[in-house]
Amino acid sequence: MSGQGVREAVLLKLSDGRFHSGQDLALALGITRTAVWKHVKGLEKGLGLTISAIRGRGYRLTAPLELFDDNRIRAELSGASKASLDALSVVQVVDSTNSCASADLPLQSQRAKVWLAEMQTAGRGRRGRKWVSSFGENLYLSLAWRFDLAMNDLAGLSLVAGVVVAESLQRLGLEGHTLKWPNDILFDGRKLCGILIEASGEAGGPATAVIGIGVNFRIPADQGELIDQPWMDLQQAGAPSVSRNRMAGMLIDGLINACQTYATQRLSPFLNRWNRFDQMRDREVLLLRGGQVNTGIYRGITTSGALLLDEISGRREYHAGEVSLRVRGPV
Repeated sequence: MSGQGVREAVLLKLSDGRFHSGQDLALALGITRTAVWKHVKGLEKGLGLTISAIRGRGYRLTAPLELFDDNRIRAELSGASKASLDALSVVQVVDSTNSCASADLPLQSQRAKVWLAEMQTAGRGRRGRKWVSSFGENLYLSLAWRFDLAMNDLAGLSLVAGVVVAESLQRLGLEGHTLKWPNDILFDGRKLCGILIEASGEAGGPATAVIGIGVNFRIPADQGELIDQPWMDLQQAGAPSVSRNRMAGMLIDGLINACQTYATQRLSPFLNRWNRFDQMRDREVLLLRGGQVNTGIYRGITTSGALLLDEISGRREYHAGEVSLRVRGPV
């Protein structure tokens, strides 16, 4: 077993949050107690984990971790989704799952490749925002899907992904979360999940979309201070027992299903599902575009994914891009 493999094995042993003596770890992994100590220090330094070391009791993570497990994730997939999944890669640390997925695109249409990471060192959100990523606490997932569609036809995909995330959270017991055009999931007006779509291919098709999803399960206080916008996590939202593996499987299953539907029917089948979570509809909003601010009444979305805004001059459509939507006044 390589050094990295041993370190991952030490982490797996400690992930239950219980004490494990250095002697027991050494015997189980076939290494010395000194080597165990070195790997523990490597986990603390490399992954930012806090591991207690108490004489006579051993080593223990300050809180248990539910590490991603390939088999538990696949157990959530339907037979049809399993048949459409070319690869599921679960890794500890990457720069970003979207970068990994973009370098490992499916070669055939109607096929998916998925990347999941315990931690990202360069996670990013829409408009270049940094996505704060701590080890083993949240969910960072990217799914790449090849469409026989033109690039412009993928414009509504971020809304579709939002519907999949919102419905998955609801199935897991969360209530009160909402969708914000074009691709945020909010709870109590604060960001709980984000979506980043990156497309590539020929203008007239085929085109491949990388759908990146970040879900805040638990944000440590020190990490929360680095976030430049109001945020929420599932622990604060009253859903601390949601399984990361179950949610990962549900998202993959839902996204594959949604991509298959979108490939032939575009956004239309998802509009009513979006509207169920859209609580900004018929409110007065501010639409920020660069240095320009437009005000009006938000009237929902079109079948192409554009935002409808009733302004003084009349109704206008706005498409996602460098656009930000905010409710004017109290929500």
